[in-house]
Amino acid sequence: MSEVADPMALATACAETMWASDRASQSLGMVLESVTPGRARLSMAVRPDMVNGHDLCHGGLIAALADSAFAFACNSHGTVTVASGFAVEILEPARLGDLLVADAREVAVRGRSGVYDVTVRCGEKVVAEFRGRSRSLGRPVLEEQR
Repeated sequence: MSEVADPMALATACAETMWASDRASQSLGMVLESVTPGRARLSMAVRPDMVNGHDLCHGGLIAALADSAFAFACNSHGTVTVASGFAVEILEPARLGDLLVADAREVAVRGRSGVYDVTVRCGEKVVAEFRGRSRSLGRPVLEEQR
């Protein structure tokens, strides 16, 4: 769908285009670490405004980090793609000051539908496992009006 022929260059260009308008991820302090075709890595430091009444990182914010990594991975092929659903399992707590890293990877794409897995870690500790289902909207990322 895009005029960028090199898959790595396309993934990078799509990520840059998306990041420029991704106020949600930016406002949460996320950092786009890397993107390659079908994969993305984002990180986020747990800030004081992200902890709940138990002094743990709010689970919804862990899910938000995973969801953002999922978004960059599934849009890396150049076609606007959105979540059609996801499930997340919180396995370990994250705490104030922790640096969370979300690694998203493409599992399968069939037609306009895809499945992506995201692992969120703090160091070597797995904090959460996320599985996202995607749906392509059939238009190019690089022609989106921002």
